[in-house]
Amino acid sequence: QVQLVESGGGLVQPGGSLRVSCSASGTIFRADAMAWYRQAPGKQREWVATISVLNSTNTADSVKGRFTISRDNANNTVHLQMDRLKPEDTAVYYCNAIIMSRSYWGQGTQVTVSS
Repeated sequence: QVQLVESGGGLVQPGGSLRVSCSASGTIFRADAMAWYRQAPGKQREWVATISVLNSTNTADSVKGRFTISRDNANNTVHLQMDRLKPEDTAVYYCNAIIMSRSYWGQGTQVTVSS
């Protein structure tokens, strides 16, 4: 059974950096598109960034220039490097992967930006 496991969340001060990662296990197939979403308290889940299997990326305007998505195809892993973090970036961050035309979600990792 395919599982996505996120790691790397935590508490960081405004202006700081954090890197979250997500690894897919339980499959021999390489993930196609991989993405990050986030959900802040009381808000709907929103898309943050996507990376294709050929490393083409797209990033939401709200994080453009601050967040960078990357992937390691050999390990079916996707990363999100978050720099110059703001309090409004506080949310649960979820990874998503398309594997053999099916969509999978991780359980989420909490990122809190606060002084």
